[in-house]
Amino acid sequence: MADVADDARDWPTGRLLSTAARLVEHAWDDALAAHELTHSRVVALHLLLDGPTTQRDLARRAGVEEQTMGRVLRGMEERGQVARARDSADRRRTLVSVTDAGREALRTATGLSDEDPVLRVVEGTGSDPRAFRAALLALVQHFAARRWPDAPDGLDAPPDAGSPS
Repeated sequence: MADVADDARDWPTGRLLSTAARLVEHAWDDALAAHELTHSRVVALHLLLDGPTTQRDLARRAGVEEQTMGRVLRGMEERGQVARARDSADRRRTLVSVTDAGREALRTATGLSDEDPVLRVVEGTGSDPRAFRAALLALVQHFAARRWPDAPDGLDAPPDAGSPS
C-alpha cells in the first residue's frame, strides 16, 4: 500500500478525490455492517424521515431503480426498520414508513458519522475540519447544480438512476 500512497503524490486532483471517496465509502460500509446497516438503508431511512411515501418515490429520490429499492426495503422490513401499509386515500398504493427501530438504526448511523474518521485525519494534518466540510459541501453544491440545473436545490437531485446508493 505504501507504493500507492507514494504514487498518489503525482495523481491529478480528480483522481485523488475519487479514490479518497471510494476508500471512505468502504470504511463507512464496514462501520455500518458492524451494526447490520448498509449505505442504501441509511439513505432510505433518511428519506423516510420526511414521512410515508411509496417505493417508487423512494427509488426516484435515492436515484436507484424501483426493483433495487424493493430489495433494500425487504431487508429493512425483515429487521423491523420500515413498515408497509395501504394508502387510505388510494387503496391501490402501498406506503412505506419508518418505524421506531428504523429511527434507532438511523441514530446509530448518525452516531457513527459523528465519530467521523475522515475529520480526524483532516485534524491530523493541521487543517480545520469545518473548513474541509465547507469545501466538500461547496464542491457537491457546485457540481450537483451543473448536473441537475432544473432541481430547486442541487442537493435534492438524485444521482444517476441505477447507480448504487
